[in-house]
Amino acid sequence: MKQNDKIMCMLEERQKNDIRNVNKAISEFQKNFQKPETRREFDLSDPQALKKDRPARLSDNDPRCTISGLQKFMGEDLNYHQRMKFQKEQLREWSLQQQRDWKNALADQKFADDLYDKNRIELDQKTMEQQQKEEESRRAVCAATKDFNRTQAAELVERKRLEKCQKTKEDMDEISSLLQGDLLSENPEQAVSSFGRHRVITDRWKGMNRDQLMAIRYSQQQQVLEKLRLKEEERQRDAEWDRQSIQAARAHLVLERHQQRQNRERRQALDNINAELSQEQKSK
Repeated sequence: MKQNDKIMCMLEERQKNDIRNVNKAISEFQKNFQKPETRREFDLSDPQALKKDRPARLSDNDPRCTISGLQKFMGEDLNYHQRMKFQKEQLREWSLQQQRDWKNALADQKFADDLYDKNRIELDQKTMEQQQKEEESRRAVCAATKDFNRTQAAELVERKRLEKCQKTKEDMDEISSLLQGDLLSENPEQAVSSFGRHRVITDRWKGMNRDQLMAIRYSQQQQVLEKLRLKEEERQRDAEWDRQSIQAARAHLVLERHQQRQNRERRQALDNINAELSQEQKSK
């Protein structure tokens, strides 16, 4: 990515230089060969035309005199040969001027192309040199990296070999120590703690004897029986609670029915009273 960025920057710089050179060449060409006063129609827009213009009449033979001046009549083309000669000379000058302008333009274009090619060749050469330097630097870095990795690999192999030898020696020493120690010989005295014989060292303890195991099993049986008793008591309590809940529900249902009966009797009595009052009201 860095290499591509550099190449892009160089190409952009070359393009900017080319555009700048072309614009400069165009400006110089316009300045040198396209001046306003060299144009054929410049006399129509010349700001100094009145100052440069000749008087309306210089003499009786002035060719600029019109017919109304009675200086020259239609059909009298006295200056025909001079006028034709002057026109031919003017055409020849214009042709030569165009040829010179064309040659100068071609020369300027050739100079600009040569300058562009020169700059492009120089820029390409610089780019190739830069790429070559970077390639050499990259090869040097790769070679140094390979040498460093090779050295590191050799050191790693040697270190692993030494570690393996050291580990093998330590394993053999540990195996000999275990074979000759109290751990594999199962000496019961090695598990006795210094805080009392009722305590043991867990990493040296080889297990309990028969009496200890029987005491633990008896304690487990007692715990199981106690747990069963507690479950039975809990079941009885739940049953008693369910029975009381059923009785309370029944009593509540009976009370609701009694209240409904009383409400119905009261409504019936009220209906009878209303009927009697209605009958009396009709009689009146």
